[in-house]
Amino acid sequence: MLGLLEAREAAARERVEDLREEADRAAQALEAAEIELDRRVIARGELAEAWLCPMPRPPP
Repeated sequence: MLGLLEAREAAARERVEDLREEADRAAQALEAAEIELDRRVIARGELAEAWLCPMPRPPP
């Protein structure tokens, strides 16, 4: 009986470790996606600003 409980405890510990590793990978992926989103928002803002600025005309 004690052996069965120990086996179940070991399996639960392994599952917890697997889930922690999966959570770490998800957190890293989320951080990378947030960085990419920030870059794209900045790029869109820069582009919009550039379109709104009057372009200097070359001399005739």
